Amino acid sequence: MLVNNKKILNLLGLAMRAGKIKYGNESCIESINKSKVKLVILASDASERTKTNFKQLCANKKISIYEFSNMDEISHAIGKQNKVVIGVCDENFSNEIIKILNGGEVIG
Repeated sequence: MLVNNKKILNLLGLAMRAGKIKYGNESCIESINKSKVKLVILASDASERTKTNFKQLCANKKISIYEFSNMDEISHAIGKQNKVVIGVCDENFSNEIIKILNGGEVIG
């Protein structure tokens, strides 16, 4: 696993413990529609239909969406099972994760 992947997974775990994460399709769709989500993370092994639906929804709401890692790793990071979609509701967490996903370095 890349160092940056580990950092992102750690940030997702921190955000989860801070109560800044929505997970699962229904919960994420509801939060996206209420404009509470700042960033959506999709597991790269999510179904094509799920990917298409979330990409469309995020495009309409102008929310950043990234495919990252796989279902097992992101589920483990937030302490859940079989989660392919995660919504980050905190501006700071989402900015840090986006920075790392775009090749930037995290501070600390």
